[in-house]
Amino acid sequence: MWATPLRRAADPQENAAAAGRRRRWPPRKAPAPVFSLRQVQYFVAVAENGSLTRAAHQLSISLSTLTEAVHALERDLGLKLVERHPRGVQLTLKGQQFLRHATKILADVADSRRALAEETAPVGGTVQIGVTALVAGYVFSDLLARFRRAHPAVSVAAVEDGREYLEHLLINGELDVAVVVLSTATATDAFETEVLEVSPNRLWLPLGHRLCQEAEVPLEAIGRERQIVLTVDEIEARADAHWRAHGLKPPIAFRTRSVEAVRSLVATGAGVAILPDLVYRPWSLEGDRIEVRPIAEPLPTVEVGLVWRRGSPLARAARDFLAAARAQRSARSRG
Repeated sequence: MWATPLRRAADPQENAAAAGRRRRWPPRKAPAPVFSLRQVQYFVAVAENGSLTRAAHQLSISLSTLTEAVHALERDLGLKLVERHPRGVQLTLKGQQFLRHATKILADVADSRRALAEETAPVGGTVQIGVTALVAGYVFSDLLARFRRAHPAVSVAAVEDGREYLEHLLINGELDVAVVVLSTATATDAFETEVLEVSPNRLWLPLGHRLCQEAEVPLEAIGRERQIVLTVDEIEARADAHWRAHGLKPPIAFRTRSVEAVRSLVATGAGVAILPDLVYRPWSLEGDRIEVRPIAEPLPTVEVGLVWRRGSPLARAARDFLAAARAQRSARSRG
C-alpha cells in the first residue's frame, strides 16, 4: 500500500516571497466614469429648477426619462448627487461640486459650436475694393474670381482709379482694401502694404526688329528707337526716371492709356515699349506677334500689392479677401 506523502510545512520565508510576487502585479484600476452630455444637461436643469417635475416640463421629456437619466449619471460617477424631499430635490455636497463642472462643460460645448458655426457659415456683407488700371485688367480679374468662388455670399464693390485717389478713399474709410501698383509714396505710416507680385520690365519689339538679335538690349540702343509710352499707373514717370538716370531722351511716337493700343502699335512697327511682364501677351488684337527681350541695365521692378489703412480693424469679408489674395500669390509662386 502506497504511503501518502506528507505535506511539507509551509516555510514563512517562501510565503512572504510569494506574497511579494503577487503584490508586484499592478492592482486593477476602477473604470473611469462615463456619462453623456444629455445626462449633464438634465442634471443642470434639475439643479436650476430644484424639482424633477419642473425640469422635465422645461426639457419637454417625461418625468421617468429624467429620473432614470439622473440615476444613471449617479451610477456612472459613483456619487449621490440629488436628494429628494417633499418640496422637490436638493443637491448633495458632491452634487454641488459636480454642478460647477457640469455648467462649465455645457458652456465649453456651446462656445465650440458657436466657433464652428462662425467658421463654416457663409459670410455676407460687402467688401469695398479699389484697383489701379493695370491691376484691373491683369491681376484683379483672377483674384476676384477666386474670392467669389470661396465666398459667394459676399458682395464685391470695386472702383478703378489712380493710386493717390484710392489712398484718399482708404484714409476716409470709403474703401476696405486696394490692389495697386505700389509706389515708394505708398510706404507711409498711414498704410499697411503687402506685395503680391513682382514684375520685371522688358523691351517689347515687333517681329523681325533688328534688336531681336540681341540677347540683352542696352538702354542706349533702346533710346534711339521711337517709344510707345503707357501713361497709367506711373509707368511714364518711371520710364522718364530711367532715361534721365542714363542721360538719354528717346523720341516719343505715341502716348496712350491703353495696353492694347501699345500692343498693336508695337506689333505693327510704330515703335518699341518698355513694360512690365504682368501685362505682356505675345499677340496683338490683330494677330501680330510681339517679341520681348531683357534689358541689359537693371531697372526697378513693378510691384503689385495690397494696401489698407493702418490701425483700422478690417471686417471679416475684407480679411477673407486678403487671405484669397495671399492664396493666389502662393499658387502663382508654386506654378
